[in-house]
Amino acid sequence: MNPKKYLTLTRMGIMESLQFRMSTVIIFVGNLLYLIVVYFLWKAIYASSGQEVVNGMTFSDTLIYLVLATALFNFMEMYTVWQIGRAIQSGSIVLYLLKPMEIRRYIFMEYSGNFIVNFFATLFPTFIVVNIVTHGAVPLGFNLLYFVVSVVIAVMINYNIDFFVGTICLYTESIWGINIMKQVIVLLLSGATIPLAFFPESIRNIVNWLPFQSIYNAPLTLLLGKTTDIKDVAVILGTQLFWFLATYAVSKLFWKISLPQITVNGG
Repeated sequence: MNPKKYLTLTRMGIMESLQFRMSTVIIFVGNLLYLIVVYFLWKAIYASSGQEVVNGMTFSDTLIYLVLATALFNFMEMYTVWQIGRAIQSGSIVLYLLKPMEIRRYIFMEYSGNFIVNFFATLFPTFIVVNIVTHGAVPLGFNLLYFVVSVVIAVMINYNIDFFVGTICLYTESIWGINIMKQVIVLLLSGATIPLAFFPESIRNIVNWLPFQSIYNAPLTLLLGKTTDIKDVAVILGTQLFWFLATYAVSKLFWKISLPQITVNGG
């Protein structure tokens, strides 16, 4: 394995992200408007409840969780489904298959540069601002180490799910509807839009057995210090590791089975 080729793809990803700086500004403004809506929405929810603590979370806890979830979403966002779908529609998927690197590895390394840029552009600044504004509400200790490990695993789980959904395009040759459905399911069941603490217990018990909560809820639970017991931390990271291996195996097998479905038209 030659690390130079991976570093080259990472460097290309960084250069591409820096080339389109205006998109970063637009995303920042869009997220700011989203967070303003979230602030007033949850403020109204807590005001109507007449309680300072709802489902074990204060208004401040909920807001911090959702702000960091938004930053984490921007950091981990990949357009793998669009990339695979368009490659299938245009026929350029053949070029990916001819490369000396496996397609799933190639696409992931292309996005590795984006992760570096997004970390310094969104995730890290958001964490600093939240900690300053809340006067250190986010604990600084081993939870940061747990968080980093958890995020790395979450990124790979998210990518495996994206790659699996992208493979479905080999059968449908459609992108938009499939990707929208995937985003809605992942964002809802992962706790990115609504903290899982607010789910009915019966639904929450089901969601906890799904891979989606390992993408956003697990890293944020560790970061915010909701659990400090090393056994609980081991369970969370162990569950994430299981879902990484499971989603990797399923997505890889599905791609292998689906390859014969590739049809390229034109000349």
